[in-house]
Amino acid sequence: MDARDGSNGLIERVERILRSPFVRLLGIGGLALALQIPVLFIGDLVRERRSTRDAAVEEMGSTWGGAQRLAGPFLVVPYRVPSADADRAPAEAVATFLAAELTVAADLRTERLRRGLFEAPVYRTTIVLSGAFEPPDFAQWAPSHEVFWERAEVAFDISDVRSISTGARLRWGETDLDFEPGTGLRAGGRTGIHARVGGPWQGGGARTFQATLDLAGSASMRVAPTGQATTVEITGDWPDPSFRGAWLPAERELRGDGFSAVWRISHLGRGYPQSWRGTAYGREIDSATVGVDLLTPVDPYRQSVRSLKYSLLFLALTLGVTWLFEVLGGARLHLVHYALIGAALCLFYLLELALSEHIGFPAAYAVAASLVVVTNGAYARSLLAPRRAALLAGVLCILYTGMYVLLQLDDHALLAGAGALFLILAAIMYATRAVDWHAAGSKPGEAGGGT
Repeated sequence: MDARDGSNGLIERVERILRSPFVRLLGIGGLALALQIPVLFIGDLVRERRSTRDAAVEEMGSTWGGAQRLAGPFLVVPYRVPSADADRAPAEAVATFLAAELTVAADLRTERLRRGLFEAPVYRTTIVLSGAFEPPDFAQWAPSHEVFWERAEVAFDISDVRSISTGARLRWGETDLDFEPGTGLRAGGRTGIHARVGGPWQGGGARTFQATLDLAGSASMRVAPTGQATTVEITGDWPDPSFRGAWLPAERELRGDGFSAVWRISHLGRGYPQSWRGTAYGREIDSATVGVDLLTPVDPYRQSVRSLKYSLLFLALTLGVTWLFEVLGGARLHLVHYALIGAALCLFYLLELALSEHIGFPAAYAVAASLVVVTNGAYARSLLAPRRAALLAGVLCILYTGMYVLLQLDDHALLAGAGALFLILAAIMYATRAVDWHAAGSKPGEAGGGT
């Protein structure tokens, strides 16, 4: 009998430990961590869908016209310096000169291309470049040289030349010239167009120019400042532009039906000079571009990834509140009950992703959140007292609303999240201020018998 009594006492102590709030809280915490496994799979699915979208957008852009980068005009003049060795033939080279003044005006007329579930912002634009070149100075490199003025060219670097429409022309002084494919003497593996201008300074003085280009592109437009004084003006009808590049616009205007931006750039802030021998500085010119990106206002995949970052916190708060209702109400829930509630919370992210591809992220978020709140609220109604089940549904509504607000607050998300967590902790401390944690869980309650 003594041995049996001792065995029964040990079993009671083990059961009391297992019923203790601390042990059950550890079990719920372990469940929340285990539920991160399906969340990770959903995260991989989001990245896969984003990659599929990016591939579709890239393919649409490649057929319409890619992200455009325009640099120029470059005045490229071949010359030859006599060799000091009479037995060696004179070496021929090229010199590159930039404009003294350059004004670039581009107007973007945007469209949306769709392929299946995905769409890409594209545009057509007419770009007008005008300015003037000062007479090239070859004396800075060699005291004597032979310049081949008749072979001089004006070249433009264009990242995607396939989208150039017919009719691109160059007015050089008083002469209208046609462009030819390729960058001509500039070469260096660049893509673009050029025109033979031939002997431009026989009369001396500056030479004016004006070039008109019709381009198609997608996603973004960039222009390199290739003048001693460069002014770039880009306008468009896209409602969500993002101004990017090495300089911010000196002037900008955002309207509901479009935008306009103006950059004024001095050559003193660039990483390349006004003239050089050869065709160097390609990388420096590319890094000095300015322009605009056509942003998609709400990227459902980006928003889904951001919401997934709150998954563990969301699970912990929801399961923790359910556990508090169990402790405060005297109900007895099984770990399976918590697992099913947590599974519904995980499925929210899958519903959010699937619906956002069809109806947009805001509507998808609202529908998925409503389904989870109703499902978990109805399930909790069978486990807890009606008032506590309604409170759990209300808590879920507050949490989903708060998470949506955080997703919209790019700059203040950390501040808002920290404040919300502090308020939640304060509410939990207030609600449990009278709980006797030593006595809680000492007697088993009846499943579903909350009050």
